[in-house]
Amino acid sequence: MRHTALTIAFVALPLAATAQGFTYGERNTDFPPAFPEQFRAELVSSDVSLKTELLAGGLVHPWGIATLPEGGGWLVTERPGRLRHLGTNGTLSDPISGTPEVVAARQGGLLDVMLAPDFADSRMIYVTYAKPVDGGSATAAARMMLAEDLASVSGVEDIFVQTPASQNPMHFGSRAVFLEDGTVAITTGEHFSDEERPFAQDLDKTYGKVIRVNADGSTPDDNPFVGQDGAIDTIWSLGHRNIQGAAVDASGTLWTIEHGPAGGDELNRPEAGLNYGWPVISYGERYGFTGGGPIGSGEAVQDGMEQPVYFWDPVIAPGGMAFHAGETFADWNGDILASSLKPGGVVRLSLDADGMVVEEERLLRDIGRVRDIEVQPDGSFIILTDFENGSVFHVTPE
Repeated sequence: MRHTALTIAFVALPLAATAQGFTYGERNTDFPPAFPEQFRAELVSSDVSLKTELLAGGLVHPWGIATLPEGGGWLVTERPGRLRHLGTNGTLSDPISGTPEVVAARQGGLLDVMLAPDFADSRMIYVTYAKPVDGGSATAAARMMLAEDLASVSGVEDIFVQTPASQNPMHFGSRAVFLEDGTVAITTGEHFSDEERPFAQDLDKTYGKVIRVNADGSTPDDNPFVGQDGAIDTIWSLGHRNIQGAAVDASGTLWTIEHGPAGGDELNRPEAGLNYGWPVISYGERYGFTGGGPIGSGEAVQDGMEQPVYFWDPVIAPGGMAFHAGETFADWNGDILASSLKPGGVVRLSLDADGMVVEEERLLRDIGRVRDIEVQPDGSFIILTDFENGSVFHVTPE
């Protein structure tokens, strides 16, 4: 369901709700939600106790994780530029050789990792990273072949490099997911600064966008801006701030979660050619350390710009996300599990048949900054904690 400025009826909702001691807390702004399901869903508590098993510690800001087939463990990235294999027995490999050089500064480094759908035959994996380029750095995505012994990669080939270069190593976005048709969605950020954030609205730049490419980096013929003068033809959607969560649901629909400023984190279903508003509209405001005050137009709604499916204020500072499936925690099948960096833990969202958020639950609130989440075939899930001494945990029922 789309919600545009033409069809909005504002609804006032309570500012706080509680479930097992958690309350939503004080807001940064007072923008009313555009429809009832857009904000502060009913807080619930599952009748389940969670067990967290430490699989590995001592990782430096782990960022992305991918599950290898047939019980082969996981690939894990560390932001300083290392890719490692983690065995199911907790054995952590030396860094896998051959990965691309990264800009390991501020939010930059080696970021997401995923397997090709035909990995068992092709051995192809994909990573996103902050690439050193003339003039600074850029979000990039590359594919490469993983050796059978898991010790090296070869044939590194970029399938996307953001333009133009930025000297500000912030807001790289950088999730990548395969879509149902075999194309790849790559998310980017707008590099944070007042000077660069307006580029999220520009079709001749790939800041603040969802990018869609074929698996080899070529442009799909049905991308929305193919053939449009002055537009980069790999752009799928625009007007995003810093998308660090992306996942595809059981019906094949792409969903994303992006960081807002002070308030205004967003859950979206990006559609071809649509504009999601940043930095013209937002449910948040400028950070206090940058002077505070309104963003862009100072409005949360504007004609021709899309509304988020859901927003948070105060923020959850989202990392990765996944749709739950499996026998373990079966009551959560179809729900979104989203990583939270602040206040931390995992946020579960239950959706109705129309894809609207009807329940929210806060899980593992004491575990700290969670950067990524990976649901396992049995329905249990893996989380990464993003610290200088970060960890990988396996989450199962108590």
